[in-house]
Amino acid sequence: MKITKLTLLALSIPLFALLNLIIGSVAIPISDVFSILLHPTNTPPSGDGGLIFYNIVMLTRLPQTLTAIACGAGLAVAGLEMQTVFHNPLAGPSVLGISSAASLGVAFVVLLNGVIGGGIMSHFGLFGNTALTLAAIIGALSVMLLIVWLSQKVQSNATLLIVGVMIGYIASAIIGVLKYFSSEEDIRAYVIWGLGSFARVTGGQVYVFCAIMAFLLPLTMLLAKPLNMLLLGEQYALNLGLNLHRARLLIISSAGVLIAIITAYCGPIMFLGLAVPHICRGIFNTADHRILLPATLLCGASLALICNLIARMPGFEGALPINSVTALIGAPVALGVLLKK
Repeated sequence: MKITKLTLLALSIPLFALLNLIIGSVAIPISDVFSILLHPTNTPPSGDGGLIFYNIVMLTRLPQTLTAIACGAGLAVAGLEMQTVFHNPLAGPSVLGISSAASLGVAFVVLLNGVIGGGIMSHFGLFGNTALTLAAIIGALSVMLLIVWLSQKVQSNATLLIVGVMIGYIASAIIGVLKYFSSEEDIRAYVIWGLGSFARVTGGQVYVFCAIMAFLLPLTMLLAKPLNMLLLGEQYALNLGLNLHRARLLIISSAGVLIAIITAYCGPIMFLGLAVPHICRGIFNTADHRILLPATLLCGASLALICNLIARMPGFEGALPINSVTALIGAPVALGVLLKK
């Protein structure tokens, strides 16, 4: 039964990915989509919308779709790892302050630049996007290294959680000060970044991002055994021969790197990392991470595709903020699963 559910989840990803390529403000026939995907190097003639369809699929919708798959899968797996290692059902990707640190790095680039350079970063462009990504990576990885170092020194998981919350408060305070001295245009640019988007990863960046995630996500599957042991309690895990310090270090590092990379490329994407593990526990009715890890990976990717599809529904000019969609669509699903069980 569980294999059947995993198979259905896996099959839902190409289905929703195809719908993401077809449906949008401009509807593209499925035959044209297949033709473009099967012959990506053959640029179609400009007649009958061929060139327009080609540009929409290859330059906009395909990068968004690939980004949504990688982002949803990574956040879901990171959320599951956090909830298990901290024994906290409310733990999510943002719990250790890594997302806040990434936001702080972007705030320094966007808002501080407005004070010093007169707002030249308000219109991002290629150089601006690269600068934002690098700033977010530096901020997120800096805090992640601090958390990893503290995890070796501090025995209590509750202390680590408190440290993460304090880092979030400090980052918010500094961002508030930067906003006070920034122009309205720069503040608007920062707020738009903070809403999260799968459309921000374009060009060659999408292949770099997906390659990084394709390398990291399979490695998380190797953590199923220590995660199962930690689920039984630290004392029981010690009796089974688990090295608690090393296991906690590996799990926190794994989740931290995933969160740092995703936040750097896509912005702070909310809800997916918190809710998808609960949805999968309800669907599969198990706490075994040998099932939950691949299930959350597949479910996160599928749910992210659904949210991206809704954000670009026909009738909308442009796209809705992805964070609004993830909460509005995912929260009722999670509540329904939890109440049913």
